[in-house]
Amino acid sequence: MTEEIEFILDSTKESMEGSIAHLEKSFLNIRAGKANPAMLGSVFVDYYGAATPLSQVSNINVPDARTITLQPYEKKMLQPIEKAIMVANIGFNPMNNGDVIIISVPPLTEERRRDLAKQAKSEAEDAKVGIRNARKDANTEIKKLEKEGTSEDICKRAEEEVQNLTNSYIKKIDEHLVHKEAEIMKV
Repeated sequence: MTEEIEFILDSTKESMEGSIAHLEKSFLNIRAGKANPAMLGSVFVDYYGAATPLSQVSNINVPDARTITLQPYEKKMLQPIEKAIMVANIGFNPMNNGDVIIISVPPLTEERRRDLAKQAKSEAEDAKVGIRNARKDANTEIKKLEKEGTSEDICKRAEEEVQNLTNSYIKKIDEHLVHKEAEIMKV
């Protein structure tokens, strides 16, 4: 294969890897009943006038599957952290005991589990669209090379390779989705 084709295949693979990475990050934000520090990833605290991620003003621990504890680096940050969690509207009710903030993660209802599974499906579908767009871009580039004089056989093989990449990445997305749905629906 030519250098141009190799480049197209490499950049397509890179783009598809990006779609998978984005999906994995999106799945971290879909809570599955177990306590996880990533659940607080969207919380920002007013720290001396600057919106600062919660992880930069406190130590976040998960002592068990239903509890998250936050140990602020500065004791006076207890109230602002508690307020930030309430304002973030992520469904948690923080309790301040004077030293740490304790968050009890409520168990998910069946209806909420189904909603989260739908959300996971939607994220997976978005990732598949990203994969298909990468395939379309690659095939467009290959067609250009064919018009510029690259052998038809080489271009056909490259298109097959792009399709094989697409199939393998779509399969990876499906596997991630099955795993995430099982995690969500597990009581």
